[in-house]
Amino acid sequence: SATCPALSSSPTPRWNLTGWILSSADASNTLMAYRIGDELKARALWFTAPRTPTLRAETVASPGPGEVRVKTIASAVSAGTEMLVYRGEVPRDLRLDLPTLAGSYEFPIKYGYAAAGRVLDTGPGVERLSEGDPVFVHHPHQDIFVVPAQMPVRLPEDLDPVLGVFSANLETALNIVHDTPVRLGETAVVFGQGVVGILVALLLKLAGAGPVLVVDPLKERRRLALASGADGAFEPMSSKELVTEITGGRGVDVAVETSGSGAALQSAIDAVATEGTVVVASWYGRKPVTLALGEHFHRGRVRLRSSQVGRLDPALAPRWDRVRRMDTVLGLLGRLKLGELISHRIPFGEAPGAYAMLDERPEEALQVIFI
Repeated sequence: SATCPALSSSPTPRWNLTGWILSSADASNTLMAYRIGDELKARALWFTAPRTPTLRAETVASPGPGEVRVKTIASAVSAGTEMLVYRGEVPRDLRLDLPTLAGSYEFPIKYGYAAAGRVLDTGPGVERLSEGDPVFVHHPHQDIFVVPAQMPVRLPEDLDPVLGVFSANLETALNIVHDTPVRLGETAVVFGQGVVGILVALLLKLAGAGPVLVVDPLKERRRLALASGADGAFEPMSSKELVTEITGGRGVDVAVETSGSGAALQSAIDAVATEGTVVVASWYGRKPVTLALGEHFHRGRVRLRSSQVGRLDPALAPRWDRVRRMDTVLGLLGRLKLGELISHRIPFGEAPGAYAMLDERPEEALQVIFI
């Protein structure tokens, strides 16, 4: 149940950035409403138990040396990974993979990783960020927070800063495409047309794949995928026959599974050509997945490859790192029609109620953001 009781207090941690490498930062507007340099009251969203989101009060100190304080403009909900955390479907002993997260998967946990905002003030020694800069930060849902100055990514000045929330999912989609061995003129199919799936299809088109097909059970998502540039959009029940027809019986060269459905992963395996590749981008959490691997998978020498945004394709290591990947994302933010993917803009004070909708009525939403 979604609850929003009187705000309970929670400490705001300092940082361990071992292994954390990112880039850039940012931004300005109604910032003068705050007395810069003072401690500020903030609200953060915590999952205190499975399916129990709660707003807690936090006190955010002024930034110390090498730190910046950020006022959130918008924070995006992940309908995939975050909803696994919300439901308690993540292995309880799994370590947190971002230094901004707090708590543990055993609950309570402060979660989220797609905040766009503006810099309120900076601590001593910070030179590349200034008050008012627009920024994206991998940070949980919280309206004011302090982070090390190397963590925020400065957004382009001509970009609506709200669209900065797509930086996380766009970075994931770019990483998936980099993990997908697709060549100009090859056929691809993407299973699942949530935000990541739509972005993957868009980027596969930009990378030269074609036709790019998509599969999703929801009619509205199929419509949006076609409007975004997909060459065909099908229901799961008819996807195998239509893929076979479109490819002349060969099967697609690559399939990408982004839906989190074991049935979709099986369909992806069955859809690829002999020697084809299936890129598994979903995180299934603790959900078991059963696959039939005795037929096409075995005789067709189908390759299964996991893609996770925390690691880049080792083959790209001499040329690509996290900084270059994020720079590419920043260039794509203004190029793609991302605003059309936002289905709900929910005031942060009402944030706990959004999760029941995403859990029970996912067909009603695509990208939910807190503002």
